[in-house]
Amino acid sequence: MENGPNGRPPVAPKVPHIHNIRPTSDQVPILYVIVVYTVVLFGVWNIPGVRLLINPLKLFAIGWHELCHVVVAIMTGGSILKLTIDPNMGGCTVVEGGHPPLILFAGYFGSTVLGAVFVLSGFDTLMAKIMSFVAGIGMVMPLAVVRDKLTILLTFVYEGLLIGFWFVDHGQALRWYMLFLGMMHIFYVVWDVTDDKFFRKPNDSDCTQFNLMYPGVSAHGWAALWIVFEIGMLIAFVLVGIYVFKRTPDQMYAEAVPTLTDTDNTDSALQTVHMYTTAYAYQHH
Repeated sequence: MENGPNGRPPVAPKVPHIHNIRPTSDQVPILYVIVVYTVVLFGVWNIPGVRLLINPLKLFAIGWHELCHVVVAIMTGGSILKLTIDPNMGGCTVVEGGHPPLILFAGYFGSTVLGAVFVLSGFDTLMAKIMSFVAGIGMVMPLAVVRDKLTILLTFVYEGLLIGFWFVDHGQALRWYMLFLGMMHIFYVVWDVTDDKFFRKPNDSDCTQFNLMYPGVSAHGWAALWIVFEIGMLIAFVLVGIYVFKRTPDQMYAEAVPTLTDTDNTDSALQTVHMYTTAYAYQHH
């Protein structure tokens, strides 16, 4: 190795610093859409008549929220006495035994985590395709307790859109679908509290239940604390998405769809295995 003019080994030039948390031109629209979705959801969830159009998505959000209560209740030794999932009445899980504070905590926490994962899938087509199976199952499961014909019909419409979006723009449309579901789940406490305030639903929000359990903090105080937590989770997962999924639409398509080369390589490998297997069988015949 040759030395430099001063007798020391040459020093490589500095590598320019890349701002990994700076969104690319393909990621910037996601940030705007997140804001738009939040505003649209607040309106659609609370406008009478219009709110019926998202009943299947609401049932998915409510069902997952209640499932989190159920799972933690069983894990802490409790038993489920009653479970209600209704887009108008809200959700309700009546538990006997278990650890009440942890059971109550699990609802909003579980909704926020699933919502954050859905938001993350809005940054990548392959992840959106994987999460679409979760969404598909999540929308179908509540049909076991639904009798409203409009809700059943709308569920099939949303399932049809979910399937159709697999083939729109190479699956890119799924990202926006999953992002919408993400905003619905991650801000579940907002919808829960507004249902209490505007529609006086029979089943109280978890914030009201927190207030009954810990009277030192009002229901609005609990709502504020949870909203701060949800915003923090949203920001954290958006930053993760920006950092991890720095891909162009073409790169996402290449990852999400098996290429012809991949298929050829697989066929070639299978042919090689078959050739050696046949030769081995012939030698030992």
